[in-house]
Amino acid sequence: MTAPKGIPAVTISRVHEHVGEVVRLQGWLYQRAGKGKLYFLKLRDGTGFIQCVVFKGDVDEEVFAQAGKTKQECSLEVWGEVRQDDRAPFMPYEISVQGLRLIQVAEADYPISPKEHGVGFLMDHRHLWLRSRKQHAVLRIRHEVISAIRDFFNERDFTNLDAPIFTPAACEGTSTLFETEYFGSKAYLSQSGQLYMEAGAAAFGKVYCFGPTFRAEKSKTRRHLTEFWMVEPEVAYLDLEGDMELAEDFIVYIVQRVLKNRRTELETLERDITALEKIQKPFPRVSYDEAHAILEKLGTGHVDGEDFGAEDETRLVEQYDRPVIVHRWPSDIKAFYMKRDPEDHSKVLAMDIIAPEGYGEIIGGSQREDDFDLLLERIENHDLPREAFEWYLDLRQYGSFPHSGFGLGLERTVTWLCGIHHLRETIPFPRMIDRLTP
Repeated sequence: MTAPKGIPAVTISRVHEHVGEVVRLQGWLYQRAGKGKLYFLKLRDGTGFIQCVVFKGDVDEEVFAQAGKTKQECSLEVWGEVRQDDRAPFMPYEISVQGLRLIQVAEADYPISPKEHGVGFLMDHRHLWLRSRKQHAVLRIRHEVISAIRDFFNERDFTNLDAPIFTPAACEGTSTLFETEYFGSKAYLSQSGQLYMEAGAAAFGKVYCFGPTFRAEKSKTRRHLTEFWMVEPEVAYLDLEGDMELAEDFIVYIVQRVLKNRRTELETLERDITALEKIQKPFPRVSYDEAHAILEKLGTGHVDGEDFGAEDETRLVEQYDRPVIVHRWPSDIKAFYMKRDPEDHSKVLAMDIIAPEGYGEIIGGSQREDDFDLLLERIENHDLPREAFEWYLDLRQYGSFPHSGFGLGLERTVTWLCGIHHLRETIPFPRMIDRLTP
């Protein structure tokens, strides 16, 4: 059976604009329920989920018989009248079906049934798991965050520059590099586009890159992926204070966009929305030394001069109701490009923003070292090859200037906003130490 001519095809996200009208939907069967004279077909089309009601008295025998043949994830087209019903699942609208057309019904049962499945099974079937309502909600929120990121910087006159993925040397540390052969020489997958954005800032003033980065960390924690996306702004004539303010505005902007445009998805995930509504300026700002003193009192066992562990970050932010900015870190545990604090050379003008609710660091940034001699000294102290950084040193020889920037990890941010446990659900096809497929 085919739909009568003239019935408009609409998406589920737009059915509210057609109450009382007959429309056509194209999608996949999420679930089927009912028996006797009534079937409830729960349909999805990528923009949302809606209930389609097939009443035997409203359709001919062929249509009703086809409704009874539908199976989970079969592809189909339905048409009928849009009715408002506050009792309906998913949304306060449903379709009173007049006709349907089955496009494909699989011979075998769909692998992911409504019963519980283990994480390993679901990850092996990630290409199908993406269709589930929860995964749909997570990735729609990811989409919103990506859109908000670009809007935030575009509204502030930043220029988007693309950093290379193949690089000749390390940015964050040689122990986490993915090495590859590059036409007879060695190259590495990018850990960060920051160094290239510093060159961009000298040309355009305010720039950002947004793309995949790679870390060969042999870690199986819920906070780590080997391939993840990062956005990295860099701004000329910006100091650490300005960097913290920019990052603070950035996070508030993203959270507000998600609250405004993806509340339905947050509710699907049963996210505590009140926790996100508290994300307002100003964020608490504590120095590394002040943070260490707090952790000492809390008895986390943190060692002065060392980086924070997961428990340290969690216990620290428990003292507040919003992200915390920790600034002025020990230089020995931070990257070579960070500028020394002029008031204390054992510290660098760096900052991390730690998310609430145990989600850890979501932003790391700093003011960059703009003095040629001090930067060269740092490169040598880190045993990095000078020849790989000659171009980077050039930036300090031809019009050096104060500048700052930061990097925000997309997946960690989405994990926090969704209130879920593991990063692997916030990227369509995660890459981890033990997973390269599908």
